[in-house]
Amino acid sequence: MVRTMSLLRALLRTARMIRHTPRLADGLPPDGAVLLDAPDERIGPTLVAAAGGEFEPAAELLAATREAAQWESRDRYVTRLAVFAHSRGEWLSSWLAAVPRDPDALIVKAELAIRRAWDSPARAEQLRELGPLIDAAADAAPGDPVPWRIALDHARGVHTPHTAFEALWEQAVRRSPHHYGCHVAALRYLSAQWYGSHRECFDFAEKAAADALPGSLIRALPVRAAFARMEYETPRGGAGPVRLAHSVEAERVDAAADLAIALSAGHPAADPWPAEVRNLTAYVLARRGRWQPALEQFRLVGPYATSFPWNRFSDDPLGRFLDTRDGVRIQVASATPLRSRTGRGGFAGH
Repeated sequence: MVRTMSLLRALLRTARMIRHTPRLADGLPPDGAVLLDAPDERIGPTLVAAAGGEFEPAAELLAATREAAQWESRDRYVTRLAVFAHSRGEWLSSWLAAVPRDPDALIVKAELAIRRAWDSPARAEQLRELGPLIDAAADAAPGDPVPWRIALDHARGVHTPHTAFEALWEQAVRRSPHHYGCHVAALRYLSAQWYGSHRECFDFAEKAAADALPGSLIRALPVRAAFARMEYETPRGGAGPVRLAHSVEAERVDAAADLAIALSAGHPAADPWPAEVRNLTAYVLARRGRWQPALEQFRLVGPYATSFPWNRFSDDPLGRFLDTRDGVRIQVASATPLRSRTGRGGFAGH
């Protein structure tokens, strides 16, 4: 009898999946329409120009962000330009040759050098040599917090003690108290993977989120702390639901995800600006087995897949994104009743 009931449950689950999975694709772009790390309308033409060896559009874009104190956009664009220069750097070399003390060229140079050093087997040794390069970028633009975000990333790699890290942090927040990139750098330092603990990581993230302005990406900092906790539990990123040993930790992870859901709801669907936060929130919700809200985040993501967090577990982040999205859709379909309460075979909840 027990075996018969188990078989019936399995058959019902399969029937639900077959019936509802196609309908749950509504609002989800087809796989071929999903883009990985798609540039926005400002950085896109700049990258095209850089591919042709022209540095002037990059110089104009970064100068505009610096002059307007658009620090969040500046940080994103510096990162994108440095990633591009990692494989195609002729335009950056030309820029530095033409204007060697340009604060915008110097900051891209510093970010690129840090990224190369992090990828090196001799990471700590190479990072230690880059202090003067970061100092030069900071001195060239005294009010800019982005060189200090780079300094925080650098400090994590060279095993900077807590007191010295706190001094760098004070310099960063003095320039921009709510800079998201600097907060993410500090969160990484405080994680259990590096020099802190799960409790320190969550405490920092939750306090920062509580103090953040409405709509600020800093309100997603707790979900990054939740991700760090999950990553510590399963370093290679298992695909199934994660079980946290302590109920307090589980509550903090779920509360972090709820806060990120609320932040996501305040932005338009298919908006590239919160795309990374939505990708991360979808991942955390899926790992917690919260399939329906995870599916909603995938709908809000639209075509904007981001490398993080998927590249932490796979050499094919876009493939991992699409596989997880499909898996979440199947889970929701499997839990949806075959018929609505009226018995007419409607799609429950829609």
